[in-house]
Amino acid sequence: MARKTSRRNFISASLSAGLLAPLAKAAPSISALNPPQSGVAMGSPIRLSYRALGRTGLSVTPVGFGCMITSDPSVIERAADLGINYFDTARGYQHGNNERMVGAALGAKRKQVVLSTKTHAPDKAGMMQHLEQSLRELNTDYIDIWYLHGRTAPSEIPDEHIEAQQLAKQQGKVRFIGVSMHGGQTNMIPWMIRKGAFDVVLAAYNFTMDPGMDDAIDNAARAGLGVVAMKVMAGGYKSHSPGDPLGERLREPGALLAALKWVVSKAAVSTTIPSMTDMDQLDENVKAMDNPYNAVDAKILAAHLERIRPFYCRMCGKCAGGCCQGLPVADILRCLTYAEGYGQFALGRERYLELASARWARCGDCAGCTVHCPHGVEVARRVARAQEMFA
Repeated sequence: MARKTSRRNFISASLSAGLLAPLAKAAPSISALNPPQSGVAMGSPIRLSYRALGRTGLSVTPVGFGCMITSDPSVIERAADLGINYFDTARGYQHGNNERMVGAALGAKRKQVVLSTKTHAPDKAGMMQHLEQSLRELNTDYIDIWYLHGRTAPSEIPDEHIEAQQLAKQQGKVRFIGVSMHGGQTNMIPWMIRKGAFDVVLAAYNFTMDPGMDDAIDNAARAGLGVVAMKVMAGGYKSHSPGDPLGERLREPGALLAALKWVVSKAAVSTTIPSMTDMDQLDENVKAMDNPYNAVDAKILAAHLERIRPFYCRMCGKCAGGCCQGLPVADILRCLTYAEGYGQFALGRERYLELASARWARCGDCAGCTVHCPHGVEVARRVARAQEMFA
């Protein structure tokens, strides 16, 4: 009991004593990363705009760069040259190699960009070890935003995790802290607001989601949290080989750009982190900053939603606990999206094999599926597909 009280006191004292302010000497002042509200970067084909990242004082381009599946550093280099100034990675991406690649690619531009990474460590000691590894691999003295990685419920964030984040801020190794979440946003975001310990929320957010998610994002922004949107392309579903039946069925011209423009159109969203693996994707995505979402985009997305409805899991949580074998249905479908939507089979299989229950359960053992998706996802067929592909 005393240990829990001590942690609460530490966190409360940290916030009240102003531990949010100290920064490493190597870190630029906030104003150094606070560019004009619009302009054209040197060599950029688009007019740049900037948005406040909540109450952090940082300004970011509404289209950022999600580095998770990027293996070509020249794409990151060019994105920075074009003026994109938010880059997101994580300790676990590509077995730690992604951070190293991102650090090398940004090079001399490090202090001109906002750089975020994440930790999935289960305890304070592991988190602090991850932080040191991230600093070393990214070749930097500080992290702009340090996220707790992939949390879907407040119960997954014990006091010691927040304690570690606050300690990192006190040491000047981290400027701002946040939480990333693939699901559970409508519960997690209100809890983050009440907790008052975080600066940024990184949440899955796209055109397929229920209005409740719009409200959660708006409330986060009103509370001063910076809002970073991921999974903005609703699964991608474009990077298939010619002739692939699923790819051909789901390909809707202009759908991915329209999906990105939809998220960028939301005033509560500070920035987005679409994945970009090549120059063509980069050139396509930057257009979302200079081409407002319109009625044509809305029609494209309406048609695209009908195409992806049987395949794409919105991570709404409404099927949670429905599988009689206890399978984490939403997580399994997310693994399938990595493989089929993003064209990243190795990543999908790696994440699938991390799901302990997925290793032994088989849909063929059931007389019928007990999970029913309110949005029309063909759950049994999709989970069976994942088992066939990954197991």
